[in-house]
Amino acid sequence: MASLEIGSGSDYKVHVFSSSSELLEKLHQKWSLVKKKPYPAMYSSIFGGIILDPAMMVIPLDDHMVHRGHGVFDTAIILDGYLYELDAHLDRFLRSAAKARISSPFPQSTLRSILVQLTAASQCKKGTLRYWLTAGPGNFLLSPAGLPTSAFYAVVIDDDFSQRKEGVKVITSTTPMKSPLFATMKNVNYLPNVLSVMEAEDKGAFASIWVDEEGFIAEGPNVNVAFITNDKELILPQFDKILSGCTAKRLLELAPKLVQQGCLKSVKTANLTVEEAKSAAEMMYVGSTLPILPIIMWDEQPIGDGKVGDLTMALSDLLWHDMVAGPDTQRLSVPYIN
Repeated sequence: MASLEIGSGSDYKVHVFSSSSELLEKLHQKWSLVKKKPYPAMYSSIFGGIILDPAMMVIPLDDHMVHRGHGVFDTAIILDGYLYELDAHLDRFLRSAAKARISSPFPQSTLRSILVQLTAASQCKKGTLRYWLTAGPGNFLLSPAGLPTSAFYAVVIDDDFSQRKEGVKVITSTTPMKSPLFATMKNVNYLPNVLSVMEAEDKGAFASIWVDEEGFIAEGPNVNVAFITNDKELILPQFDKILSGCTAKRLLELAPKLVQQGCLKSVKTANLTVEEAKSAAEMMYVGSTLPILPIIMWDEQPIGDGKVGDLTMALSDLLWHDMVAGPDTQRLSVPYIN
């Protein structure tokens, strides 16, 4: 069938797809140019199953997550064929959903089963598993009251990551951080986070640090932050106004091993001023795919001696070992389909 063109009063004409098959052919043409599929599998509760064709990995435009930001998400790591800390992330996921007043279309056990089956179908042995709960599709109104059902989406992202050993530079963000209500739930409204990272990149830094209205250290744009004092205390900011990072909480569980070995004096969460934080001996980001990223300079001021610290790497080794060889409570073997 000949393609249809609609004039818009200018020289530019918009193509009108005459059929779904024509559109699908166009999408397949686009993906045929991609050598390696970055997203080997997706799940959609709207479709009711797992999708392996990247051309069909779409969500409705009238989903309230798209046009109102009414959605929450979370992530789990896939490493060597295991899902790391899936249950901890799922628990936080549903806490975020409750704060956002989104009910799940499935119980937690079913969500977990879907995610495991999705990972198995993807055949991905190393990457990330990201998933969303949304108010659902149905209209373009503000209130979700008239929507037929909430929606659950998930995608496997084929990603190669490794233990981070090089230090990075950061800045203090001038982008206002989220209020505690929104900062403590992992919602999809990440514009402040995006602008914060862009500001850092504009200044030649890796990312940024948020400081709360009381002058205490908060977090990075999508990671927690931790410090080692000159007295060898490991301190993370308290979680009352920021996201309680699953990796950060796991670090707090593992780090006492270094206290027992005499490497650290103590491990705790506490409020830290900017002055106290900048005078730390070592500093690091803490996040799922890092799991530790050393920070060696902040606002053009060296942290400690300006080099990656030994204790930072010792903590990184603890977390990385937990990811690759930790207990069954942390690692779930994926039943891949042959």
